[in-house]
Amino acid sequence: MSTPARPTRVLMVCHYYPPHLGGIENVARQEARHLAATGAEVTVLTSADRSDVRDEDGVRVVRIAAWNGIERAGVPFPVLSPRLLAAALRGARRADVVHIHDCLYLTSWAAGLAAVLTRTPHVLTQHVAMVEHPSPLVRGVQRAVYAVAGRGLLRRARRVLTLNASVAGFVAAHGARPDRTRHLANGVDTALFRPAASPAERAAARSRLGLPADRVLALFAGRLVPKKGCDLLLAAHRPEDGYDLVLAGDGDSAPLAGRTGVHHLGTLTPEDLADAYRACDLFVLPSTAEGFPLTVQEAMASGLPVVTTDDPGYAPYGLDRGLVRLLPRDAAALRTALADLTADPGLRARMAEYSRQYAATAFSWPEHTAALLDHYRERG
Repeated sequence: MSTPARPTRVLMVCHYYPPHLGGIENVARQEARHLAATGAEVTVLTSADRSDVRDEDGVRVVRIAAWNGIERAGVPFPVLSPRLLAAALRGARRADVVHIHDCLYLTSWAAGLAAVLTRTPHVLTQHVAMVEHPSPLVRGVQRAVYAVAGRGLLRRARRVLTLNASVAGFVAAHGARPDRTRHLANGVDTALFRPAASPAERAAARSRLGLPADRVLALFAGRLVPKKGCDLLLAAHRPEDGYDLVLAGDGDSAPLAGRTGVHHLGTLTPEDLADAYRACDLFVLPSTAEGFPLTVQEAMASGLPVVTTDDPGYAPYGLDRGLVRLLPRDAAALRTALADLTADPGLRARMAEYSRQYAATAFSWPEHTAALLDHYRERG
């Protein structure tokens, strides 16, 4: 009688994890949940306000106490207690593979060191390239980290997984081996992020969120920082073009005060954000250096026309540029595109249908999870 195969044991490491809100942590949670659903034994190592260990949806989540004051200045970098390294070593000893999300954080460095000391292979998902932060100090720190800790993590990885061509080029320049680098798109929860089932459902979502019932609504989802292009969007917006802006995200809301046709929803849970997608008519994100942000995927799954910044990173996705608006990062171009879409409901409907169909086939979590397991098991 053959012995049943032992489940794959995964230590997944991410600097943040829900209930902290953000794109990378949502990806990590979905990966952990879907891996656990296949029978894998998954432990997540992350930061929190206080240390805690608990089971969440079949995933063991180990939270290490951290100081998070730098995030208030726009730098998401938790400073964890010294217990981090011991927890990483314990987790790596029990694991078949260590999966690290990004290489810029203390959690990543601790996990990489633990993987070396325990001789456990690691897989690294690099979500972004260099972030063009307005602070020269922050940019300098990023360059130093990628040149030292980042290079070591990328060089030693069994697999480096990237979300777009720009990040693939970035990791190659920082030590990742081309034969070990693979493209892997994030999945999307298409049960949560879905189009409104009827006009009544859309109207109810607008009412619940306090949004106008009779205006075209353009949704922006992201932190209110220059990298995400919120300032560019505000410069492009003209209420006389027939649409209102809806902004979901935290950050400096002072520039929004007193502006006509601008609605700030603040930070939303994933469930509330899904409602915001269903409440709106189109999605706009004039961000920079992101490639293919998770919010674009969520908007497409929610059946919204998408307007975003043209980026070489989109190349692996093969998008129809007639049905996804990829623009230069310019207020005038953005203003024209948003006015045109507002005035053309037929075009919005065609773009919405394309978004929905594309997301259903390209952003499948089961396919993503199967690919992850293959990468964990592959050698060389």
